[in-house]
Amino acid sequence: MKNKYALVFCITILITLVTGCSTTPAPTDMQVDIEPASTPVESQAEPTPDVLVLEDGLGRMISFDSPPRRIISLAPSNTEILFAVGAAGQVVGRDEYSDYPTEALEVTSIGDTYGELNTEAIVTLEPDLILVAEITPIEQIEALNGLGLKVFQIANPMTFEDLFVTLETVAKITGWEETAVDLIDALRARVTTVETTVAEATRVRVFYEVDGSDPTAPWTTGAGTFQQVLIEMVKGENIAGDLEGWGPMNLEQIVERDPEVILFGEGPWVPTTSESIAERTGWARIDAVVNGRVYGVDTNWIDRPGPRLVDALERFAEVVQPDLFK
Repeated sequence: MKNKYALVFCITILITLVTGCSTTPAPTDMQVDIEPASTPVESQAEPTPDVLVLEDGLGRMISFDSPPRRIISLAPSNTEILFAVGAAGQVVGRDEYSDYPTEALEVTSIGDTYGELNTEAIVTLEPDLILVAEITPIEQIEALNGLGLKVFQIANPMTFEDLFVTLETVAKITGWEETAVDLIDALRARVTTVETTVAEATRVRVFYEVDGSDPTAPWTTGAGTFQQVLIEMVKGENIAGDLEGWGPMNLEQIVERDPEVILFGEGPWVPTTSESIAERTGWARIDAVVNGRVYGVDTNWIDRPGPRLVDALERFAEVVQPDLFK
């Protein structure tokens, strides 16, 4: 099931814009010079508390009177974000695949979210917020709303700035906005370092393998995916750049376009290795194989759109432009 889940994550990360957020300002009293009233004026009511109103990934405006104290995360990326911004203590439930950071494993699991949700387990935890992601089927979201639960969807980022907006949004919701500033600044600095270092680098032909179950036509990634963004940011040229989204690419095309670097999603449930790629029939003539430039990248860094996307960027940079990152 984990193998299936990893692939679902990889092929469901689509181009989306992380929507902006706004707050509804609290009413304020205006001071004006007036003549004293001839009769006593009743004191005004206390101003209403600030209400945070944010737009989620589905374009819905969701209001928060106060930071939620009992949060359930239904996606590993959301769990990572909650822990990263400082809201770990507010997470009372997680999906079965939320295993990072390791402390997340101590949070109650509501089970597998691939298929029908265990709504009984969710309701029992009495959440005041459920964070879902783009991988969460709309039917599940509607079912949760039907139970009277507050649901907020986190959209997949299209760029690193989108990622930073997502982190800011979750920090605002959970009451950790000030704490998250240092996190975001540190991540932004790491991205800037990579961009500055590769600014004058020469383009390198790159092939990224999502799934190599069929080595004669492995699944790869093209335009409109975050892998494409990462490749371009490190001055790579994706040989599958004419492909929209994810799909198979036949061996003849790969050999003809002759990538100088091959990257593949690496994980404990992924059988592919640098050695197994080099041993594939017909792959020995590819430049990347000839020169030993075949590298694995932790699939969770990319498949889970959270802070570790920056780790993925740095890994791409180190193997695509090794002379600049010695």
